[in-house]
Amino acid sequence: MTMLKVEILGTGCKKCHQLEANAKEAIAALNLEAEVLHITDTMEIVSRGVMKTPALVVNGKVVSQGKVIEPAQIQPLLSV
Repeated sequence: MTMLKVEILGTGCKKCHQLEANAKEAIAALNLEAEVLHITDTMEIVSRGVMKTPALVVNGKVVSQGKVIEPAQIQPLLSV
């Protein structure tokens, strides 16, 4: 099984940090192994087609953008 790669795209604002915390909580609740990265480079974020932050990316796929979603909402997205 390959390790899950979860990325938070955002400039480092309070909402970005909250989304990162929620993602880590969802990962822990499911007992998953995951690499969690926080991407703050604006050019990198735009190059991925994200226009609203914070965004959540699971294994290279943008699954949410422009809002902070709760851990319970993130859990089903981790199986993408």
